Amino acid sequence: MLTTLTITHESFPIAGSFTISRGAKTAADVLCVRLTQGQHTGCGECVPYARYGESMENVTAAIEAVRSNIEAGADRLAVQTLMPAGAARNAVDCALWDLDAKRGAMPAWRMMGETSAPVELTTAYTISLGEPETMAAQAKAYAHRALLKVKVGTGDDVSRIRAVRAAAPDSALILDANEGWRPETLAAHFAVCVECDVRLIEQPLPQEDDGALATVSRPVPVCADESVHKTDDLASLVDRYDAINIKLDKAGGLTEALLMRARARELGLKVMVGCMVGTSLAMAPAVLLAQGADFVDLDGPLLLAKDREPGLAYRDSLVLPPEPRLWG
Repeated sequence: MLTTLTITHESFPIAGSFTISRGAKTAADVLCVRLTQGQHTGCGECVPYARYGESMENVTAAIEAVRSNIEAGADRLAVQTLMPAGAARNAVDCALWDLDAKRGAMPAWRMMGETSAPVELTTAYTISLGEPETMAAQAKAYAHRALLKVKVGTGDDVSRIRAVRAAAPDSALILDANEGWRPETLAAHFAVCVECDVRLIEQPLPQEDDGALATVSRPVPVCADESVHKTDDLASLVDRYDAINIKLDKAGGLTEALLMRARARELGLKVMVGCMVGTSLAMAPAVLLAQGADFVDLDGPLLLAKDREPGLAYRDSLVLPPEPRLWG
C-alpha cells in the first residue's frame, strides 16, 4: 500500500523564555511528519537545532529528498541508510514507528522488545540560565519537584549553583553547562558541585575541548550531550564521560537511540534520555526509550504555553507513558 507523506512547520510559544549559554528562545519551532496508509496515520516530530547546522529549510529538504522512497514503502531499517543521524531522520523514523503501531495490534513498546508495559518516570524540570537571584526564584517556585535541571555555562557559575541549592534544598540537581565552561574553570565548578550535592554535570566543555575531562579527577559524574550523537560515538568517550544523554533529534530517531542505549550499557556508561524543547509528540517515544534510564529529562511540554492535544500527562514530578492516540 502506498504511503502519503506530509510535512508541516508548527510553532508553540514558550511560557516566558528558555535561556541557555548559547542564547534564549521564546517559541518551539518544530517539524511534524505524518505518514498515512489508508485509514492509519503515524506522526513524528523533530526540532531542527542550529548548533548542529540544522534549520527548518534544510531539514525539510532532507525529508523531501527521501519522499519517493518513503511513499514507496521504505521501512525503518531502510531509512537508517537513506538518511544521516539528525532531526530529519528522527521525524521520519518516529512516524514510521507510530504508523506500524497503529496499523498492527502491537504497541510500540512491544515492538521495541520490552517485556513489560511502560511506567511513569521521574523527569527533571529545567531552570533557565539567568542571574543568581533570578535562578533562585525559579528554583524556589519548583522546589517541590524531585529533580531540577539547572542551566549554567558562564565563566563563573559558583554563585548560581549555590543560589539554586539554597532555594531548593530537597531537590536532586543536574547541571547543564551546554559547553560553556573551560578547562581552567573545571576545578572550581567541580568543587561547588560536590558542596551542593549535584548528581550529574552535562557537557561542561566544548566538544572540541572535552579531551581535558580524561586528564582530571571527576568527583561528580559527567554526561556527554553535544559530544555524542550516535552509537559509533560511544567507544571514544568512555575515558572522559560517565554518562551519555540520548536525544532522539541527535540520534536520528528511536531506531538508533535503542542501539545507543544498549551499547552504552555494554560500555558501563549511565544513560540519560533528554529532549529539545518540543511538544508531547516529540517526548512520547522518548518516554518509552527512557524506561530504566538513570536520568530522565523530558519536560519539554511543561515549558510551553500550550501543548498539543492530546498531550502527555504530567503529575507532580512524574511523566506518564503516552496514550496510543498520541503516539505508539
